[in-house]
Amino acid sequence: MGCVPAAHRMGRCFFPFIVSEMSEHKIHVEFPGRIVLVGFGSIGQGVLPLLLRHIGVPAERITIVTAEDKGKVEAEQYGVRFIREPLTRENYRRVLGALLGRGDFVINVSVNVSSLALVKLCWEKGAMYLDTCIEPWPGGYTDPTVPAGRRTNYALREEALALRQGNERAPTALLTHGANPGMVSHLVKQALLTIAADTGLSAPAPASRAEWGALARALGVKTIHIAERDTQRSNVPKQPGEFVNTWSIDGFVSEGLQPSEMGWGTHERNFPRDGKRHESGSQAAIYLMQPGAGTRVRTWTPRAGHFHGFCITHGESISIADYFSVREGSQVVYRPTVHYAYHPCDAAVMSVHELAGRNYVQQEHQRLLMEEIVSGIDELGVLLAGHKKNAYWYGSQLSIEEARRLAPWNNATSLQVTAAVLAGVVWAMENPNRGIVEPEEMDFRRALEICRPYLGPVVGHYTDWTPLHERGLLFPEDIDATDPWQFKNVRVTW
Repeated sequence: MGCVPAAHRMGRCFFPFIVSEMSEHKIHVEFPGRIVLVGFGSIGQGVLPLLLRHIGVPAERITIVTAEDKGKVEAEQYGVRFIREPLTRENYRRVLGALLGRGDFVINVSVNVSSLALVKLCWEKGAMYLDTCIEPWPGGYTDPTVPAGRRTNYALREEALALRQGNERAPTALLTHGANPGMVSHLVKQALLTIAADTGLSAPAPASRAEWGALARALGVKTIHIAERDTQRSNVPKQPGEFVNTWSIDGFVSEGLQPSEMGWGTHERNFPRDGKRHESGSQAAIYLMQPGAGTRVRTWTPRAGHFHGFCITHGESISIADYFSVREGSQVVYRPTVHYAYHPCDAAVMSVHELAGRNYVQQEHQRLLMEEIVSGIDELGVLLAGHKKNAYWYGSQLSIEEARRLAPWNNATSLQVTAAVLAGVVWAMENPNRGIVEPEEMDFRRALEICRPYLGPVVGHYTDWTPLHERGLLFPEDIDATDPWQFKNVRVTW
């Protein structure tokens, strides 16, 4: 696609990386064990063909365990075993225990199946593990009797990281490695190196967590948006009482009902009136006393320009902020503000508005957009702002046409996720005894090498846009004009 003209762009533009032919289907790693896929919704179905293409494992050594019959015919055409049995607290050990042994691998792409329970079971069996978010058992996100702070991704992450003690050499359990959270953490590192080169900062490539934090600090990065705009559309309008989306509807609704969360930067001067701090842990993030599906923020991507996105909680908002924190003794002297800014497809936006009007009681019907998508792209990347060149977006602009050409059973949104799942699985197999691992702790170059053939155009753009652009002064008290990158300016309050 080349460079697309867009308002508020400046500096150089990187020409997109496009794979012209996928006929090689390179095997990245030979795997002698068994693979168990937990969940077979949009992500499970989309990742299966990639696993068979790129991991040296015969289909008869892959088993799917899922709650529904969706995808059963297609899976059996590949020769993959299919078990329909919803996993619960009471049965997961019985169902999965017989399928796992030393050197096997569990890929958890389900909802409402506890990540921590599966990690512990995998370790008992000597198996590796990967998920795309840290999932609790049912009710963990939405139980009104549980305090809001305990329903956050921050709390789930702290509980997961506590498993590290004494398990440093346990089988690798890679947490939260989809597109986001996951791949976006690797995009952040590549973006930092690009900004450093373009601003003349002469420093060796970081080799440690402390060095990455020092680089972000030296560049002056104040905030990192995971900025995503999905323009895929169907020719079938959304119906009343129907939730429509391009990926897991249950997954989107559950995370949308969690409190909105963000990594909280050291440059921030205006603490939100409805904001809350956590009582323990890293203190890298805060949360708001309202759901992410009811919280909007201003952001920018090259194709869409500036727009309002939902500030949905995601694990990367916390792990990126924590990873790039700089400490002097016990004092945090630098940390960027990090959050997700998500504008899903227009039908999903209508669905969220209807959901809110129903007091967040989910609609009776669901429709996952796949074959009926007629056009659109998913523009997913990271916007790093506050440095000498103002802001830089780096990411994928994958179209539905390109996604269909590259892999079956995928749309543009799911393929960005499934490619990252593939990359995480390969990396874990190449690093099988690392215990609990977060995306920021991986080799970002290796992960992006595996993902990139499935991401369509991967581009970088500088922009002079800020959240004060065309704001006017209707409510000047809502603006901090001394620093455009204050979260107060980013958050939509009117």
